[in-house]
Amino acid sequence: MSEIYVDADACPVRDEVYKVAGRLGLVVHLVSNGSRPIRPSGLPNVRSVIVAEGADAADDWIAERIEAADVCVTNDIPLASRCLARGARALASNGKIWSGDNIGNALAGRAVAQHLRESGFMTGGPAPMSKGDKSKFLSALDTLVQAALRGR
Repeated sequence: MSEIYVDADACPVRDEVYKVAGRLGLVVHLVSNGSRPIRPSGLPNVRSVIVAEGADAADDWIAERIEAADVCVTNDIPLASRCLARGARALASNGKIWSGDNIGNALAGRAVAQHLRESGFMTGGPAPMSKGDKSKFLSALDTLVQAALRGR
């Protein structure tokens, strides 16, 4: 049975994950390092996991446990890459599905963006999520979960 792992510290689509997981009877693991308290969902299929503080502690927890039939929701490109390497599926909160075809370019682009930020050329964060973004995410999550359940 598939499970959904959520890199939860800065995840804006937890409610959408709960909706898909609830409809399909899947377990959700909300993984956080505890630096930002996450309101408990109160749902029986949602497990809150608080790991030690540290830059990659939540990522490591997910990457060590995720399996091929699972889906990871993360905006962290290196974590998405680690999940794909284990045969799992990965999805960003904006609905972008990570795959072997696009993760290499994403990792390279992340390195360039990091260099630009460190050089002071790039500041700010992503644009706020719109209803359209959340709708795209819901559709993509449903697609990935259905594929995982079918074993594809």
